[in-house]
Amino acid sequence: MTLVFGVFLLTLLVIVAVAIVRSTNLFAAVMLSGIFSLLMAVNFFLLDAADVALTEAAVGAGVATVLFLSALALTAEHEQVRPGGAALQWLPLVVAFATGGLLIYATFQNPVIGDPNAPVHQHVAPWYLENTPELIDIPNVVTAVLGSFRGFDTLGEVFVVFTAGIGVLSILGLRHTLVEMTSAEIDARQRSLRHHLIPRVVGRGMVPFILLFALYVQFHGEYSPGGGFQAGAIAAAAIILYSLLEGDDRGRALVPEWLLQIMVASGALLFGGVGVVCMLLGGSFLDYSVLAEVPSEGQHLGLLLIELGVGITVSGVLLTVFHAFARRASR
Repeated sequence: MTLVFGVFLLTLLVIVAVAIVRSTNLFAAVMLSGIFSLLMAVNFFLLDAADVALTEAAVGAGVATVLFLSALALTAEHEQVRPGGAALQWLPLVVAFATGGLLIYATFQNPVIGDPNAPVHQHVAPWYLENTPELIDIPNVVTAVLGSFRGFDTLGEVFVVFTAGIGVLSILGLRHTLVEMTSAEIDARQRSLRHHLIPRVVGRGMVPFILLFALYVQFHGEYSPGGGFQAGAIAAAAIILYSLLEGDDRGRALVPEWLLQIMVASGALLFGGVGVVCMLLGGSFLDYSVLAEVPSEGQHLGLLLIELGVGITVSGVLLTVFHAFARRASR
């Protein structure tokens, strides 16, 4: 039954992807891209990748869709086809089919999903499953791998998010060169949400629960799917929803710009600072065992701090990018 449902989902993914490419209405394309992300999240859940599914749902279907809609407000509703551009459409189509065929051919060499004789289940996975309870003493092996065993990789990912935020803001324009909209223009752009009773009432009721769920995902990542990346995206989605319902000015008042700037930098610094403290206490970089007398308690403390840093940076970057889109004028 799971296999049949998985094939059904993959078929829907192909249909939605083709619809996105064929759509000339940019708003419809954005909505379809959100649907595509939701289908991918469900697919990840079927593959027992709950952490990835949470991230895909929060970022792909939530925050990314909002950012696309914010960008859409700066352009036309329909795609503009260049004269003579139809002849050039065959080249990307050929490249897409060639790449897809190569990927499908490569999958023939992969082991069957869940095969206990797969190479990963013979070496790496058994070692993590056997040593995580002793070395880190948490039930969620995924968090142990990402935060402790592969802490260097996760630190790099945090700085990738940090750098991506800087890059997006550089493309949109720095604050002193950014042409911002007047209050009347902002109100006109957001009139469709701010002046409808049902979305505002339902949205107001959802925002506190979304934030509560973000806190649960943030501080319960040692025991269940979650962590800083997912929690940061969910928290940012809640604030973005509030900004859409009540206006960008109120969203900025809720989380001021100066606080966002501190969040963007402090989260990454907190992650790196934990590693430096570990070195000062006589251990290796990001070796949390030296943070407490009992090594497992030190691991718990280190994971709590670095996941908090991840959540702060992710939410700060997403909110900063959203506000930059929301305040940028189309002129």
